[in-house]
Amino acid sequence: METIRPASVADLAAAIASAQGAGTTLALTGGGSKRALGRPVDAAATLDLSAFSGIVDYQPSELVLTARAATPMAEIADALAGAHQILAFEPPDLGRLYGRKPGGGTLGGALAANLAGPRRVKSGAARDHFLGFSGVSGRGEIFKGGAKVVKNVTGYDLPKLMAGSFGTLAAFDTVTVKVMPAPAEVLTILIGGNDAHAAIRHLAWALNSPCEVSGAAYLPAELTCHSSVHLVRGCGTGVAAIRLEGTANSVAARARALATDSSLWRYELPSELSRTLWAEIRDVVDILPYPASAVWRVSVPPTAGPDVVDAARAAAASAQDVAAYYDWGGGLVWLATAPGGDSGAAAIRAAVARCGGHATLVRAPDAVRALVPVFEPLAGPLAALAARVKAAFDPARILNRGRMVAEPGP
Repeated sequence: METIRPASVADLAAAIASAQGAGTTLALTGGGSKRALGRPVDAAATLDLSAFSGIVDYQPSELVLTARAATPMAEIADALAGAHQILAFEPPDLGRLYGRKPGGGTLGGALAANLAGPRRVKSGAARDHFLGFSGVSGRGEIFKGGAKVVKNVTGYDLPKLMAGSFGTLAAFDTVTVKVMPAPAEVLTILIGGNDAHAAIRHLAWALNSPCEVSGAAYLPAELTCHSSVHLVRGCGTGVAAIRLEGTANSVAARARALATDSSLWRYELPSELSRTLWAEIRDVVDILPYPASAVWRVSVPPTAGPDVVDAARAAAASAQDVAAYYDWGGGLVWLATAPGGDSGAAAIRAAVARCGGHATLVRAPDAVRALVPVFEPLAGPLAALAARVKAAFDPARILNRGRMVAEPGP
């Protein structure tokens, strides 16, 4: 397969315009860490965007950073750490989930996938921090959206449209994001218990308190051995984890306010171990260390998460084929299933339909991803709207063709 490596935005526009004219489909890639997320792309050539790298403008006092879209996340994190700042949406590093080296993701890729980590319950998704961009549409036209300010109400909010489009509407040149001060102190309260429903009710109580919880997850007993929890608790007991961030005095006061029934096992993880644990929860692969499994990302009402897992287990050849843990207070379920057949798609999607939500097949063999809708299928009116948006930005359907939905032939 031919690889095209544009060195400038003018080269990028020319490459896409030429591909459109010739009907050549393009697979967009920056760092390549999430190429296996989505359906297999129908592409005749690869559009390598790795040359679009480097921080363009960073104003720590303004809490705004602009970078070329293929800037590695490691470079972004180092620059922010130097000013004691972070990306508040806590983007996951999914590289190792696909057998790649860690740290291979890019800022543009994180925004295009709209993936957020555990702090989403407090700070929102990637799209909520995506201020602006410049790029090239599938028409070969250079355009931009948004601005380098938080309060920008002029015209359509194109950054939110692009977030979650997985490179099917445009190729980014530069992106601008809002950043936030890094918390001085991180404390995680661990509470033991083997009942997922009870643990999620406790997480809901913590999230609805005035204690500004920035992470709320539940690890069942069979998965605690794969996390940092086993360093202080061992294995065999499920654990609810509640994260508090801020100044030392504030964190300590909020931890006291979240005191629970004294009959429950409780332990407080200090900052270093807390950061390790939440990185494990964020990046998935350490908590679900099953390299042959399919992996689902299921978003449902928090109380419905255990029911979705039960449905997947009931449909599996063996209940041992299914493992899961819960983030976002139970509203996000990371679910591992057997890779064969439909990887549990029918049972999972039926359970999701009953409670409301959506399920994404994050990892599976190519044959399964070609057969099973990777993203939650859209209802008729929404599917029609999505098709019109695609036609507006990429009428020849050359950018990441087929990555999000199966498309008809030329």
